[in-house]
Amino acid sequence: DCNLGDAWTLSGALHGDCPPCVDVGGWLSFGYHSEGNDLFNSRPDEIALHQAWLYAEKVATCENPFGFRADIMYGIDADDTQAFGNPNGSWDFDNGFDYGSYGWAMPQLYGEVALNDTWSVKAGHFYTLIGYEVVTAPDNFFYSHAMTMYNSEPFTHTGVLATGSISDSLTVYGGWTLGWDTGFDQLNDGSSFLGGFSYSVTDNVAFTYISTAGNFGWRGDDAYSHSIVIDTTVTDNFNWVVQSDLVRVDSTGEDNVGLNQYFLYTVTDCLGLGARVEWWKGDVLTGYAPHGGVVPAAGSYSNYAATFGANVRPHANLVVRPEVRIDWSPAADYDESYFGVDAIVTF
Repeated sequence: DCNLGDAWTLSGALHGDCPPCVDVGGWLSFGYHSEGNDLFNSRPDEIALHQAWLYAEKVATCENPFGFRADIMYGIDADDTQAFGNPNGSWDFDNGFDYGSYGWAMPQLYGEVALNDTWSVKAGHFYTLIGYEVVTAPDNFFYSHAMTMYNSEPFTHTGVLATGSISDSLTVYGGWTLGWDTGFDQLNDGSSFLGGFSYSVTDNVAFTYISTAGNFGWRGDDAYSHSIVIDTTVTDNFNWVVQSDLVRVDSTGEDNVGLNQYFLYTVTDCLGLGARVEWWKGDVLTGYAPHGGVVPAAGSYSNYAATFGANVRPHANLVVRPEVRIDWSPAADYDESYFGVDAIVTF
């Protein structure tokens, strides 16, 4: 008996029945977690505004070939959303607009051109293609983030990216960026490839491979990374996702790899249940050891996490995401179970 109806949108309120030339919208995300794990959620035992987000977008099509996208956000997630791969004081990083743990970020600002039915090109500052989880809260099932997403992936790039819809089952990507997490600037001569493909193996199985290679800027030179995502629709209600990330940086010796599995079950449109199981093998250069853990003296070490959560939708514009998470690492000597919950209101 779940009947959510249509969500209220800011564009709908502004434009009514007329299709908008520019789509505008956003969301508010508030959360609480009993322990911090240094993966976005770093302010335990308090209710905090994670993301107050506003965007404006015009999609490039053959009929209207020129488009753009601009995003701006405020909240405690700003530190992890800014272009921290920039020199200090450049674009939205360390530019005096932070207030304690809260701050501003502008994670996207790009123009796009649709060349034909198959190809489009965007240029500017945009989200990465790497990985399964994303920065934007409404687009993730879980409130907390995976270790691979935070430690082994870029969040944003500045550069040029072409997208080609070769067929109904194959999409390819290729472009150049100024390295990892840059915003209209360059650090340490950052210059790297970004690209890959997404292929529908069957009607129920999608395989995506995305890589970066070159000089990652703040992360190091002579570097390579990839993310592989296999998304399987097991039944109409059950979705199984397997993701693996790898990062190797010759200039620093960094070498880490991870494997995640997501088990997502839709009970109704108002209720979803999920589990995420993670293994991430980091190294002392990354330095990840939450909950008072101690980074080993040398080499690589394994970190584990298991998260069990739900998505509860009492309204078409509201989702509440409670979860219980367990983090542990024998090598780094930490073991912690904790609770988190957030609420996202979209508009």
